Amino acid sequence: MTPETLAQLLDAHVLARIAEIEWSPATELQVATALRKEGHPPEVAAAMLLQAQLRREAGAKFGPFAEDMLFTRDGLAQATRLPVAAHHARRMLSAVPGRIADLGCGLGADALAFAGMDGDVEAVDADEVTAALAAWNLRHLPNVSVTHGSAEDYDLSRAQAVWMDPARRRGTTGRGEAHRLSDPEAFSPPLSWAFSVAEEVDAVGIKLGPALDHGLVPEGWEAQWVSHAGDVVEACLYAGAAIEEPGRNALVLGASGAVRIHESRLPDGDEDGIGDLGEFLFEPDGAIVRAGLVTALCEPLDARRISAPIAYLTGDRLPVGAAETAVRTWKVREVLPAGLKPLRTALVKRGIGQVVIKKRGSDIVPETVRRKLRLPAGERATLFFTRLGEDHVVILADEIPKES
Repeated sequence: MTPETLAQLLDAHVLARIAEIEWSPATELQVATALRKEGHPPEVAAAMLLQAQLRREAGAKFGPFAEDMLFTRDGLAQATRLPVAAHHARRMLSAVPGRIADLGCGLGADALAFAGMDGDVEAVDADEVTAALAAWNLRHLPNVSVTHGSAEDYDLSRAQAVWMDPARRRGTTGRGEAHRLSDPEAFSPPLSWAFSVAEEVDAVGIKLGPALDHGLVPEGWEAQWVSHAGDVVEACLYAGAAIEEPGRNALVLGASGAVRIHESRLPDGDEDGIGDLGEFLFEPDGAIVRAGLVTALCEPLDARRISAPIAYLTGDRLPVGAAETAVRTWKVREVLPAGLKPLRTALVKRGIGQVVIKKRGSDIVPETVRRKLRLPAGERATLFFTRLGEDHVVILADEIPKES
């Protein structure tokens, strides 16, 4: 979106018209035609239609707030979910209750949470259009200001705490999406500069992607991988007063509450019975896997790995309490043949016609396997293509829903 298109989009009549659009794939062409007939320039009509679509998609992250916000597709993709932004705000504002600078504020999700919890916020973004959209999205909050500028140019003496969400996308692919950047020094701001901010202010938080290389975490900092509603959404680094406990941890935000697993819970050595399949199979939450803390669950679950390098656990009792939030649980039926022909025969014999295919430690392509199985109608089950000890196996199991 160009600044010129954005200026037209912010017209009161245009905004009111966007609010009236009920976007769906089936009505898109009809609505686009209607907007052009109403006299909207083609680029403005396209932007209006896109905003209606993005508002619908943004409901999953922003809830009812999405109905009064404006977005870019890449900005929405990188925006923090509001429950996770609230977690950021609680951490940062409890660490340092003074002014917080949100450098690389994007569309304003974290600034919305900071200001909503009575923080004094100065938000900055290097992209002109993104900064303007953030200013619009935060316009109702008197305790937040938004500036167009680079993080590196911000006067750090103005803030007691700094939150950063470095831009990790640049340019566009053939599908019109921005390229993901893998080099931390290509982020905006560069990760090395973001680290240096900890020498200037009392508390620092840096939001990064969940694929963060553990080797990049500075010594003495806290690294927290976060999942929300089953999705691994980020890895955050904390320094100074923002640190709750140095080292790696995983935070699982689920419907039944929050569970935090810290590296201090890792066992000193290997657990007993690795490769001995029990009555239940456990899939640790993705944040726990990303943080490298799978074996920290062995003691609370009374479990063991099904294979040393595989992030599935097995045991003979159901998880209770916090452990239930940290894993998904399946009741093991049996181990089936790994070859497709004998596997299909076994599944048909058991009346199974629908399979969810999961894999770890196997090079199969789930959709290809599902197509080649050609199962007739039948009941539903889960197949785990994985390893038991050193052996490649297929485990037939049924998921046990978590208690609500």
